Amino acid sequence: MNYMPIENYGIIGDLHTIALVGMDGSIDFLSFPHFDSPTVFAALLDHRHGGRFKISPSLENVRHRQMYLPDTNVLTTRFLSPQGLAEVSDFMPVEVESPSHELVRRAKTVRGEVHFRMICDPRFDYGRASHRVEQKDGEVIFASEGPDKTVVRLITAVPIKIVNGAAHAEFVLRAGETALFVFEEVIPGRSSPFSNPAYAAEAFKETVNFWRRWITQSSYKGRWQEMVNRSALALKLMTSQTYGSIVAAPTFGLPEDIGGERNWDYRYTWIRDSAFTLYALIRLGFTGEAAAFMHWIEDRCNELNPDGSLQIMYGIDGRHHVEESVLTHFEGYLGSSPVRVGNAAYDQLQLDIYGELMDSVYLYDKYGDPIAHDLWANLVRLIDWVCDHWHLPDEGIWEVRGGRREFLYSRLMCWVAIDRGIRLAQTRSFPAPLQRWFEVRNTIYKEIFTDFWDPQRQAFVQYKGGSNLDASTLLMPLVKFISPTDRRWLSTLKAIREELVDDALVYRYKVGDSASDGLVGDEGTFCMCSFWYVECLARAGELDQARLSFEKMLGYANHLGLYAEELGPCGEHLGNFPQAFTHLSLISAAYDLDRRLNRFGKNP
Repeated sequence: MNYMPIENYGIIGDLHTIALVGMDGSIDFLSFPHFDSPTVFAALLDHRHGGRFKISPSLENVRHRQMYLPDTNVLTTRFLSPQGLAEVSDFMPVEVESPSHELVRRAKTVRGEVHFRMICDPRFDYGRASHRVEQKDGEVIFASEGPDKTVVRLITAVPIKIVNGAAHAEFVLRAGETALFVFEEVIPGRSSPFSNPAYAAEAFKETVNFWRRWITQSSYKGRWQEMVNRSALALKLMTSQTYGSIVAAPTFGLPEDIGGERNWDYRYTWIRDSAFTLYALIRLGFTGEAAAFMHWIEDRCNELNPDGSLQIMYGIDGRHHVEESVLTHFEGYLGSSPVRVGNAAYDQLQLDIYGELMDSVYLYDKYGDPIAHDLWANLVRLIDWVCDHWHLPDEGIWEVRGGRREFLYSRLMCWVAIDRGIRLAQTRSFPAPLQRWFEVRNTIYKEIFTDFWDPQRQAFVQYKGGSNLDASTLLMPLVKFISPTDRRWLSTLKAIREELVDDALVYRYKVGDSASDGLVGDEGTFCMCSFWYVECLARAGELDQARLSFEKMLGYANHLGLYAEELGPCGEHLGNFPQAFTHLSLISAAYDLDRRLNRFGKNP
């Protein structure tokens, strides 16, 4: 098979980018040197033109296993066969002082005598640019001839042959023997520390220690700690060390529908995702990451549009334009095209982002550090903008491309934006036009109960004038708009369970029955919605059902505890991988459910 299942990958990273490492020992995706840089390896999106970096043994009847070293993002891929046992260890050093970008791979034979093959075949600028190859003693230089002018180096003591612009090697390792390969960015005037083979062992030790020191900062000691920690480690990998922002996912183009067109670029920072991530980090006690994120958000608030509004998403460095284009030369994962880079949704109107932003600011002010005067001044402008525009139709949380609607979720989060602004002003004695904010907040509240409540269905509906359900409604009790035991909410939860829930899996809406998203094809269940559902069950007092649903969802994680955006009908992972939103909603559900189980004396 030319394409492995999406869930057959692990991830490694250096807080600047992430590589996807397959269970066959192939790195099939890497944007380099940054999250949003063009790819150098993208065989996951086109097995012929994308490029890969593969190290694998030639063994018969081989079984594959992958594991992280405990409490780290150092990955080991093992190959088990009656002929021998081999492994490939992968990591990217995290350098805090002067960041450089290296990917370190070590092949090792544990038992027997194993023949290995290696191919390092970078394809620059998303496979669009040719490159030059220069071979020196112990290293190979690959220099892009495209507009990015990227230059990378492969360092190894293994003899290399150059074939069609790629580095090839075959070598034999006996039990206990190792072979080292380092793929790194070439920085003018800076020699590689890995030219000294002994440096690799030091870098390995420092990387392991970095991740173990980091995860010990977590305050979470409850049930499912291993899965919560893995989610935290995944979120940290998706965090930019330079900017403090978090990408929605490190990949682009992985389909929500195999063979379909629902393929997006998630290597950017959404205000919505950022706000929810801030909440998850605060819950786990990662105040340093929360503070860095808050500074990034504060910078965006200093760049409000002239009318006081925000964009829904930005580049990781805060840039405002992320124009979308199509890589027509890539066939897409299992033929799923078009393969898009950039994201045209950046200039959509999505009113919900203001509520998510204000909720995160409110929580940070409460559990982190008190916010500053200048940020408050910008937030007043922002909330005033919400007061003027909350009633507009928009593209909503799901970024529909079939026309704007008056969505319930957008109304709900506008209510949250104003409500959290009022709470902040009162808690901190900030100056604010409170009378107006109270009036608008109450108007929105009343409209939701009158215009978005369907008496026939006994449920809150997706948009004004519609009768369809939407999983985003699950946030209503989570943001404290409605009591989790309110009669209307319980009947809505019952309707969602009957229409959108399949076992423990939740569809965001029924494709074809809801507001048009402007796209053809189906999609899977949304993992983050499934974790929202768990939290709603817990808050409604259905603790046994909540725990059952949560633990079923844990069973859908891949072999390393990672999740893509969606799950297909056979439990296959769909969409970009891994997705930050899924992992932060897992953390939130675990935190809330564990606390409630303890309160009611349930068994561990």
